[in-house]
Amino acid sequence: MDVNLAPLRAWDDFFPGSDRFARPDFRDISKWNNRVVSNLLYYQTNYLVVAAMMISVVGFLSPFNMILGGIVVVLVFTGFVWAAHNKDVLRRMKKRYPTTFVMVVMVASYFLISMFGGVMVFVFGITFPLLLMFIHASLRLRNLKNKLENKMEGIGLKRTPMGIVLDALEQQEESLGKLTDYLSKAKE
Repeated sequence: MDVNLAPLRAWDDFFPGSDRFARPDFRDISKWNNRVVSNLLYYQTNYLVVAAMMISVVGFLSPFNMILGGIVVVLVFTGFVWAAHNKDVLRRMKKRYPTTFVMVVMVASYFLISMFGGVMVFVFGITFPLLLMFIHASLRLRNLKNKLENKMEGIGLKRTPMGIVLDALEQQEESLGKLTDYLSKAKE
């Protein structure tokens, strides 16, 4: 599997004026989920840069706790994804309620990290960057280029790190899922 890093989007595209941001329709969860997934895929390198800067600052101030926090979150996330693949109840929960699934992973990580005394590092170095990504992805309106890039990712023309994480969470845009299902049936 060949993984490509998505290009860094222009910062004026990533964070333009307020005209490209809008509150999502909380009544239409499917549409909101599509917006979040689409933006996570399209702006993934920008999110990585912002998160890396925040993690670097926190890591500089408390390197041991930052490394420990990162290891704990990765291990807990991997454990939950593995369990979800082996338990049908968890798999359905992960697919239907991805935000709840990620929150459970974060709460479990929090309790494990609190045993080692690195709670503030966890909050500012791990949780805060994830929260900023989610808020931006929820509020940023999609554009045509964004949708085209995501369709290429969805049908397998491109594989990116965020695409792999979203696949582990079984999240993709609904239209991409339908297209991928159709193409896999056509191959058979």
